[in-house]
Amino acid sequence: MARNSVLVPGVSRYSRTAIYRKKGLYKIKKYDTAPAAKDAATDKVVEVKGAKNGGKRTIPANKASRFYPAEDIRQPKKSRKSVKTAPLRGSISAGSVVILLAGRHRGKRVVVLKQLDSGLLLVTGPFRVNGVPIRRVDQAYVIATSTKLELPEVDAKFNDAYFKKSKDVKEKEFLAKKESKVATSESKVADQKAVDKVILEAVAKTPFLRQYLAAKFSLSKGQFPHNMKF
Repeated sequence: MARNSVLVPGVSRYSRTAIYRKKGLYKIKKYDTAPAAKDAATDKVVEVKGAKNGGKRTIPANKASRFYPAEDIRQPKKSRKSVKTAPLRGSISAGSVVILLAGRHRGKRVVVLKQLDSGLLLVTGPFRVNGVPIRRVDQAYVIATSTKLELPEVDAKFNDAYFKKSKDVKEKEFLAKKESKVATSESKVADQKAVDKVILEAVAKTPFLRQYLAAKFSLSKGQFPHNMKF
């Protein structure tokens, strides 16, 4: 029996798509064999009029363009992407205690003061407890805990511009590193003491919280972070 029957002259029972599916033609691999490329002639011979011109002359088959760019400079592609501030994670807020995962203070517990305009977290140890000064941290490199402190709003002067250094200061610090330790400015020492005072007052209200902040986070054999509740 034929796979397809004619209902009326010119009209079949099944469409071409249905027959294609019934026959399973989609399983057959198609091989497209391109014809062998012919070597294009680079030169051609033309006849030249005039008795003294030789009669024939060989010229390029494709005439070169009269115009060409003076310099081959690649134009960069214009990006329409705008830099956006990363939203704050739901488990982190002002006063939250987080664990640092990278940097020179990794493993230490710090207190989050606020999120800056750049998206970075403003944190501190406090310095008197575990030696972590006021610094900026990416929230991707912290573990949020359930411990939280009730802190007043942080001074507005603590922003991204607060941590910027001039070129002269950077050069002096680079040269001084080889000789001796770079001294911290008195204004920043005063700011650190003021922030530490406020945090320590809040820490004193909870028993053993000071010892908790001073202790370093570490994992022992058989402990897995994804199974822990912080």
